[in-house]
Amino acid sequence: MPINPDAVTGEWGEWTEHAWTSKDALIYAVGVGAGSLDPTGAELEFTTENSRGVTQKVLPTFAVIIGQARGGLGNIGTFNPGMLVDGGRTIELHREIPVEGKIRSRGRVVGVYDKGSGAVIASESESVDAESGEPILNLKSQAFIRGEGGFGGDRGPSGPRNVPPERAPDHQVTYETRADQALTYRLSGDRNPLHSDPEFAKAAGFPKPILHGLCTYGFTGRALLHTLCGSDPARFKSMEGRFSKPVFPGEALTVAIWVDGDRAVFKTTTENGDVVIDQGLCTFAP
Repeated sequence: MPINPDAVTGEWGEWTEHAWTSKDALIYAVGVGAGSLDPTGAELEFTTENSRGVTQKVLPTFAVIIGQARGGLGNIGTFNPGMLVDGGRTIELHREIPVEGKIRSRGRVVGVYDKGSGAVIASESESVDAESGEPILNLKSQAFIRGEGGFGGDRGPSGPRNVPPERAPDHQVTYETRADQALTYRLSGDRNPLHSDPEFAKAAGFPKPILHGLCTYGFTGRALLHTLCGSDPARFKSMEGRFSKPVFPGEALTVAIWVDGDRAVFKTTTENGDVVIDQGLCTFAP
């Protein structure tokens, strides 16, 4: 069955539970490039749990791992998974993510859009503490499926969002990704061979495996956390961005940030100048 635009029903899926441990948070942090060699020492608390004077904390973008819910996605039709890439992601945090815990999440499809060259599946999820029912986080996701457009559906929202001002950025942060970055990141759950299998990547139209879009998102989130929030996850409130081009493991990423009060517009580019995340917005507590 091709992409099904009638998958948008507005109905939430069933609640599902997801638990994580200190180890899961540590693996994620290393997967998005955090390390003890950071010259400021700010990342020890995200990558260790037994160093003297260090209390483990969790990167805010870990939300994309624990908060995923598949409500309604089973109705969108069939497609070649090698043609699916992340289109965009928004996280909204109601409180700091604990080092270990259990949440209940549910999701729903909110849009199926025809972009001509592909289809966009827009979904959202909400997560609450499994014991107290207290809201923890919300996610919004857009998946772009190449080659699945042309079914005559709504093109969906368009137009400029979160456009940087015409001046130099207030901050720029550059991080190097490792050649094996995707092999580390996939340990957090996304085992799509597009990010590890050279032959699969070639069949999908790429010269070699690409980095997970959410790994690039995590690198970007680290830059925002350290620059805007003084490395304090409790101050990090939300982050959104659109994935505009793939990243190949080993490329350097530069995050340019324009601050306006408790909001900041950002974009992420590669060493070649390609914009890989645009329309970025982060909100934070001063």
